Amino acid sequence: MDYGMIGKIEKAKHYAEERERIVFENFHVTFDGDNNPHTVEFIDGVWRCDCDFFLTRNLCSHTMALERILEGMLSVTAEVV
Repeated sequence: MDYGMIGKIEKAKHYAEERERIVFENFHVTFDGDNNPHTVEFIDGVWRCDCDFFLTRNLCSHTMALERILEGMLSVTAEVV
């Protein structure tokens, strides 16, 4: 491995420890729920999930789990729709 790559690996480790450097604005994931897989999206600070619970409450276990995982990494204006 060359010296340049070693430096990049060390920098990546440093960045990974400083999660506050990262702010998610948009993403699309498949969440493997207990019963079915669900599509969860975070677009321009707004959550969406295709599960029945979210469709009636604009909040669900899938979006809440991702909020916990990404704590401090979501835009401050995150809201549910």
